[in-house]
Amino acid sequence: MIKIMFVCHGNICRSPMAEFIMKDLVRRAGREREFLIASSATSTEEIWNGIGNPVYPPAVRELARHGLSCEGKKAVQIKKRDYAEWDYIICMDSKNLRNLQALFGKDPDGKIKKLMSYTESSADVSDPWYTGDFEGVYNDILLGCKALLEKI
Repeated sequence: MIKIMFVCHGNICRSPMAEFIMKDLVRRAGREREFLIASSATSTEEIWNGIGNPVYPPAVRELARHGLSCEGKKAVQIKKRDYAEWDYIICMDSKNLRNLQALFGKDPDGKIKKLMSYTESSADVSDPWYTGDFEGVYNDILLGCKALLEKI
């Protein structure tokens, strides 16, 4: 089983979009039984009293425009013990890369990478919470997920 954890700051926009885009790609490839795919946050800003907020409505709408549902998804925070559990820990930007490196200490297995590093770019996936560009973020994540799946 190939285990992929997508990570962003709050786990309400980019990382859940990546989770459900990747799940759709592996389903379409007939490989869903080979993968475990999830997403999480580096912060607790979207988690209150142990309960995570749902995916941000504009992200839900953008996924729905492409026939994808993220119903039931709630924000969760990544934990130090997750390093041992996941094969790929894929973050959306440089800030979250630094946060993951701080959390895990080291990356001896080379599991932590930015999503766009699987493409011809090493750019960050911009945060649509600030930009409002959910369509552009969807397109970047789709490109990154396709490249990641091809590498796997």
